[in-house]
Amino acid sequence: MSASSTTRVLMSGNEALAEGAVQAGCDAYFGYPITPQNEVPEYMAQRMPEVGRVFVQSESELAAISMVMGAAATGARAMTSSSSPGISLMQEGISYLCGCELPAVIVNVVRGGPGLGNIGPAQSDYYQSVKGGGHGDYQLSVLAPASVQEMFDFAFLAFDLAFLYRNPALILSDGLIGQLMEPVELREPVSLRVPGVSFDAGAWALTGAQGRPPRSLKSLLLGDCVLENHNRALQRKYQQMREREVRVELQHCDDAEYVFVAYGTCARLCHGALQQLRAEGLRVGLVRPITLWPFPVAALQACAARCKHMMVVELSCGQMLDDVRLAISAACPLSFNGRTGGSVMTVEDLVDAARAAFR
Repeated sequence: MSASSTTRVLMSGNEALAEGAVQAGCDAYFGYPITPQNEVPEYMAQRMPEVGRVFVQSESELAAISMVMGAAATGARAMTSSSSPGISLMQEGISYLCGCELPAVIVNVVRGGPGLGNIGPAQSDYYQSVKGGGHGDYQLSVLAPASVQEMFDFAFLAFDLAFLYRNPALILSDGLIGQLMEPVELREPVSLRVPGVSFDAGAWALTGAQGRPPRSLKSLLLGDCVLENHNRALQRKYQQMREREVRVELQHCDDAEYVFVAYGTCARLCHGALQQLRAEGLRVGLVRPITLWPFPVAALQACAARCKHMMVVELSCGQMLDDVRLAISAACPLSFNGRTGGSVMTVEDLVDAARAAFR
């Protein structure tokens, strides 16, 4: 398929993500197998050599994130993917990427935990993703796809955000969206790009010091206040991201008296419950955070100011619930509906819970 064609193809979420990364110009993929994301490295093992790019199955997740850092340091569009325990092993390297201000794309197809857990879908890596799972003060752009189409589309967005801000971007999927199969429109790449993003090796990239002074990339910053000044600069960048990069979908929120708040798989379930509840006469809406960081605080505040009740729905014990609670500051009653450990609620479960909470 040429990069300029537009075709509808039946794909799994993991395959769509991988093809999106190829179409987005990923130069190098490094990864290590773990269920339920194995289709990503399997797909990349075939596609990357086909387009003359780099695929390496690393010996571990620690090696994979280190390879990403090395490739990113040269200005390459580098990517890795894993699932929850593997992402945990990458946290030191992710902190180094942020400290060195290196662009990279990381994909987490979340499985049930803690520990090895199981291979069922979960959203219990939310804290790790949005609060900085490694050491130090840093943030990642965190995108939460809710469909196979968005798995494809967000590969483009993740690379664009990573290079726009010289900061890693994380696509936070789960075992259901990764395995789900849906028709995907392999859209024109130009239509998915953020304006003004350059992938040229910038003045920071290590491209060989021929004809220019040598450069260095490091996160070990010694000397009086040197590291503090670096952290202050990072925080200014993160504030720009908060102001410019919030993405959120609002469904039926203009007249909603009751509002679900959910992302990813749970947003799909809430959409089904919303339709059924509206047919029964309950004015129900949905706030779907697309960026989990930066978080859509203003959209939640606006909804909370005019609705009677909010319900957070998560495949966790209530991690995003904390951020919603902070955002709305008791402006309306707030309840929670969650499953954990790889278990998933049904649309009927949500309809029953909403009938009890919203009336």
